[in-house]
Amino acid sequence: MPIEILQADITGLDVDAIVNAAHESLLGGGGVDGAIHRAAGPRLLESCRAFPQIRPGVRCPTGEARITPGFDLRARHVIHTVGPVWRGGDAGEPELLAACYRNAFGLAREHAIAGIAFPAISCGVFGYPRDAAAAIALSVIREEIALTRSPKRVLLCAFDAAMAREFRDAAKRLHLPDIVDAAHG
Repeated sequence: MPIEILQADITGLDVDAIVNAAHESLLGGGGVDGAIHRAAGPRLLESCRAFPQIRPGVRCPTGEARITPGFDLRARHVIHTVGPVWRGGDAGEPELLAACYRNAFGLAREHAIAGIAFPAISCGVFGYPRDAAAAIALSVIREEIALTRSPKRVLLCAFDAAMAREFRDAAKRLHLPDIVDAAHG
């Protein structure tokens, strides 16, 4: 089953679920998080507020994931996951970033999601080096697909050409022959 790499606005994708690179509060923010909240409409914020706080201001700790309906999005669901802030690589960032993808896949399987689109988690304001993040994303996605053969469709959605190139370059470095470069948007 191929992994698709495309450059597009994730909020417009017609898949069962899109993944949100969220903040621990789940109350929106900048980048992909803000774009998803704006496109999904105010009911997404209401749904996120319904998650209990684990500690003040934290509804989803780094590395974990939560699922909500997609509301006004084309996607039926939003899987919110909180990537790590880059602190130089010695604060568990690779393990936490891998956990984001694994936990998103867990929710996708639990909710019978056939198609899922991931953004470049932690690559915006959280400052994760794009090349390292792309390699982790592709490695974990390949492992997860090999385990269960689901979801049936997996997209890596880059907002800009530079991130799409990082995904393609990581696929080459990892010798992944089943990557489809889907020209989109």
